[in-house]
This record gives sequence, C-alpha cells and structure tokens, in this order.
Amino acid sequence: MIYARFTLLLALQLCGGLWAAGGPATVSATDARALPPGVALSEPIFTQAPFAQCHAPTLVETKAGLVAAWFGGTKEGNPDVGIWLSRQIDGKWTPVVEVANGAETESPRVNCLNPVLFQVPGGPLLLFYKTGKWWAYVKRSTDDGATWSKPERLYNGLYGPVKNKPVLLSDGSILSPTSAEIPGVDGRMWRVHFERSTNGGQSWQMIGPVNDGLAIDAIQPSILLHPDKRLQALGRTSQGKIFEIWSADEGRTWGPMTLTDLPNPNSGTDAVTLRDGRHLLVYNHTTQKPDGTNGPRWPLNVAVSADGKKWQAALVLEDKQGEFSYPAVIQTRDGLVHIAYTWRRQTIRHAVIDASKLVLRDIVDGRWPKP
Repeated sequence: MIYARFTLLLALQLCGGLWAAGGPATVSATDARALPPGVALSEPIFTQAPFAQCHAPTLVETKAGLVAAWFGGTKEGNPDVGIWLSRQIDGKWTPVVEVANGAETESPRVNCLNPVLFQVPGGPLLLFYKTGKWWAYVKRSTDDGATWSKPERLYNGLYGPVKNKPVLLSDGSILSPTSAEIPGVDGRMWRVHFERSTNGGQSWQMIGPVNDGLAIDAIQPSILLHPDKRLQALGRTSQGKIFEIWSADEGRTWGPMTLTDLPNPNSGTDAVTLRDGRHLLVYNHTTQKPDGTNGPRWPLNVAVSADGKKWQAALVLEDKQGEFSYPAVIQTRDGLVHIAYTWRRQTIRHAVIDASKLVLRDIVDGRWPKP
C-alpha cells in the first residue's frame, strides 16, 4: 500500500512548530507520493496561510470551477477563528481569504465553524456556517465565490446544513442534512433532522428530529439518493459505528435509525451518490476506545456500495498516525470524485479520484482488508 506523506518545513521542526504556538502556517510543498489505483491527484490546497490551524472543509463545483472553504485560526473555538476560502482557477488554488468571521455578527467576536457550500442551480452560491453560540448564518455569492453578501441569520430553530452538503431532489427542492447537539436531563443528546427548501434556499421547513438522541447519539448526516425516491442518510455517532436511516418519500418522513457494521471513532464522515448509481463513503475506519472516548482519526478510508448496505473497501487516503478527518466529497461534471479533508489541522488536502478505476475488496467482520 502506498502511504501518504507530507513533510513540514525544517524551520517548523526546529522552533517547536508554529502550529502549537498559534503562528501563521507554512507547510512544505514537497509532497512526493506515488498514487494508488483510482487516485488521479493528491495535493494541499494551500502551503501558506495566516492561521495556525484549520479544520472541517467543504467543497463545491460552480460554473467557474471548484471552491473550497474551512474554518481556521489559532485553535478551534478561539474567537479569531473564521471561515476561509480558496477557488481553483486554471487548475491552481488561489491564495486563501477570510470570507466570514464572528465579528460581523456578534460583539465581542466569537469563533466560526463548520462551513458548508452549496450551488443553487441557476442561482447563487450559498455559504452556511455557525458561530460560537451555534447561531446559523448564510452568505450568498453571485460570482462563484469571488465576493459575498452580508451574513443573514437563520431563525426559528433552523441550523442549515451542519457539516455536509445539501442534495437536489427530483422535484427541484433542496434537502439539507443537519443535526443538533442538545443538553439533556441525562446528559448530551445528539439528534438528526433535515431542512427542506422549495424556493432555492430562500426559506426552509424543518423535518424531524428523526431520532430521540438516547438510543443513538447521531449528528452530521450525509444524504444518498436511491431509486424510487428513496433516500438514505449516514453519519457520525458516539456508539462506535456509523448510523443509517432511510426515507421512502424523498425525505418527508423517515424510518427508524440503526447502526451499520462500519466503525466510527466519533468523527465526521461524508458520502455521495455517483452518476453510475453507486455510493461512495469517506470515513475513518476506526472505532471508539474501550473506555468510550473518541477513537483515532486515522486512517482515512474510502468505501463503495451498490445498494448502500454492503460496503466494499476501495482506498486508503491516509494511514499514518495523525488527524486526517472531516472529509467532504462531491462528483463533478466530468465524472471525477473530489475529496477535501483536514490534514493534521495544518492544511486542507484535495484528492481527485476516478471511481471507475478503484479496486474493490470485501470488508469482512468489520475489518478493513490488508494490502
């Protein structure tokens, strides 16, 4: 198996690392790696940035090309953390720019987190994000992410998509996968719900919650599209496995939530339905520790399924120790699959996959097959 490798500048190593100190980020552009079958490209989106840490990327295709966003600052949760963005122009990623921060909406300034990009067909590019109090905002761009409107707050209990992208349904409506982390009498409750728009994202209707947050703590769903208007949502739990839940009416109602056989270390996942009808899932194929605490966010794996039930091992994007997490995955007009993910909180990495060239192997008893 080919291992992912990414080298920090010697200067960072000698001075103890600017990441921990909260200084600007500089990552070596040196990245010699042989690519496994199916991977056409693997690259950092940036090698220099004015922030120390970054996390939780989102990815979208516009008519002008790819746009990526994430949150970055000295450390997750600090008030200087804002939403940063880069656009791919002529195959090159533009220098990173801050497009949203907590000073725009709250005083004193608070942190921002979990951006999600969505291109409304024939309409604006939407940027959803949260601030430190979990207030939800949206900005709009009419020039493919070059400039942005002022933030608009989402009210009436709406969160917008909480980590992963919305999907466009057959009737033209938009369905956002979302969730809430609610303090309960017996502790924290994580509950999944959905938000549906029939007017291009101008207004939203809440659907759910679809679980009680007691039997299964679940957040951050992704939506897969199946024949006959069936939908499947998959996502993160604190039970050590990925959850799934199904709808037979394009998300208006949902059945019971259950746990799949796929492990989850209590970390974000993402998935997409491909044009050939198959489904592709990006996740950490690890589980929680025996004491119930979060498991390691490595390796970072890609699995493929024909029916959303039986998943086959397709690819390991990263398998060295470290944090490789919170993937975002889309399929572009040319049929290629693009994945963005957190790379040690030092950069956002972008991988391009030709799904037709992936070599699939069975996952037996929950164990990822050895190379």
